[in-house]
This record gives sequence, structure tokens and C-alpha cells, in this order.
Amino acid sequence: MNLSRDSFEDAFMKNFISVALGIIITYINGIFVFAFFNNPVFYTDPRYILYIHLVINDIIMLFLSVTLHVVSYAAPLVNVGVCSVLLLVTSTTAQNSPLNLAGMALERYIAICKPLHHPQLCSVNRIYILIGLIWFLTFVPAVSDIIIVLVNEPISIFSRSVMCYSKTVFGSDQHFMRMTVVQSLYLSSVWIILIFTYFKVLQAAKAATTDQVSARKARNTILLHGLQLLLCMLTYITPFINYFFLALFPKYLTIFLYLSYLVSNVIPRLLSPLIYGVRDQKMYRHVRMYLTCSAFNMKIQAETNQI
Repeated sequence: MNLSRDSFEDAFMKNFISVALGIIITYINGIFVFAFFNNPVFYTDPRYILYIHLVINDIIMLFLSVTLHVVSYAAPLVNVGVCSVLLLVTSTTAQNSPLNLAGMALERYIAICKPLHHPQLCSVNRIYILIGLIWFLTFVPAVSDIIIVLVNEPISIFSRSVMCYSKTVFGSDQHFMRMTVVQSLYLSSVWIILIFTYFKVLQAAKAATTDQVSARKARNTILLHGLQLLLCMLTYITPFINYFFLALFPKYLTIFLYLSYLVSNVIPRLLSPLIYGVRDQKMYRHVRMYLTCSAFNMKIQAETNQI
């Protein structure tokens, strides 16, 4: 966010880098989404359904994050009603990621440790129900922020214009308490799930009756989920990091704020395709076809042969 005044050159470069990274990461994520919806082999696999939901969620979150960053320079004052909706969706998608990671870890745990029950417990319908539950659990707290504003402020506040970031619109003590309770509850629950599933899969890997290769891959995947969760937590930790560094280097205020924005909001959106798209052979095979345009060439050849 543009919390201080930059020169035109600095503002232009920051927005150019943000938009460029946003386009590049969205393009890469978009290739995975395209590969998923163009290959029915993924439709019945709960692991890929949860994965593509995470990728689509990251695309939405990245688009809103970059949009809010550019708007903070181009039009600093935004209508409170419009800003509230943008923050509502941004908050919902930000909270979706950790819960989705927990769901993916549980799915891998069931696949490795309870393979006979996996088709029943992780059916396609139940996975879509889980995704709906994730959106419900993150949407309700985000809506409560707007309700708190409606209770404490006159309705005319939504006709005002402010700088569109969370502390401006949702900066009361009630908002801080709500955020602390919900984030602590959700993040601690996700960490418990990740630690539990990791050690259960680790135990299963030592059993002679378990597929060692699948167990090792599942264990490594859960570890990477932990890394993703740490990056998700950067959103909550960066204000304290900024405060520490800005106290030591006040001259570099805008640089620290911008770098923390990139590290906590933009770069993590690239992790999902790297973790699954590169490590997973089935997904990587299809994605590579689209990246090299071989899939489109095959389709054109097929149409030509029919003619």
C-alpha cells in the first residue's frame, strides 16, 4: 500500500514490477487451470480438485492484491462501500489458503494411511462440500467486519472516501479482537493438522505394507504445505517486521514496505504451481504440452486430418 509519498519514478517502477509479476504468475497459474479443465482425468481425483481450487483462489487473491496496490497510487481515495467489498473478498481468499492446505494434507493422510476408506471419505462430492465449507468459514468472519462497522458507525460512512486498506476501514478494537481470535484459531488448527498428518504418514512409511514411494511423496508434500503456511503467515508477521526494521532504518520506509508487500502477498502465489506442477508427473506432463504449444498443434493436426 502507498502509505507514504514516492517520487513519480519510484511509484511507476513499483507498480510496473507489481503488475508484471502479477501477470507472469497469473499466466503460469492460468496454464494449470486450463490444463485441469481440459483433461477429464483430473475431474475425479480429489487431490487435483483441491489443488486447482487453491490455484484459482491464489489467482483471485493476487488480482485483488495488485489492484489495491495500484489503486493506492492511482486513486488513493476510494469509496468506503467499494473498498469494503474489495477487502471482503481479499480477506476471504487470504484465509482460504491455509484451510485448503489443511484439506490437502488430510486427503494425502487418508490416501496413504487409510487407502481402503479413501474412495468413500474423499469422494468428489465430499471434496466439493469441503470447498464450500472452507468458503463459509472464511466468508462469515469477513462479513462480520462489515457488520461491526454498521453497528458502530452511521450508514453515511459508506458514502465517504478513504485510503483503501484494512486498518482504515476496519480499524476498531472489535475488528482487532475478531481478527486475533479467528486467525489464531484457524492457523493453530491448520498447524495441528499438518503436524498430525506428517507424523502419521511418517509412521506409515516405516510399515512394510505401505507403498514407500507414495508415502515419501506424501510426506514431502505435507512439508511443503508447512512452507506454504509459513508464507501465508507472513501477512500477519510483516507489520511487526516492518516496525522493527523501520525503527533501525527510517530512511528506507518505502523500500521496506514494498518488499514486505511482494514477499507476503505476491511471491507466495507462485508456490502452488511449483509444488504440484513440477513435482507431480501427471500434471507436469499436461502442463508442459500447453507451455510448448504441442497440445494446440496436435489439435490442429487432428482437425486437418478430418478435413
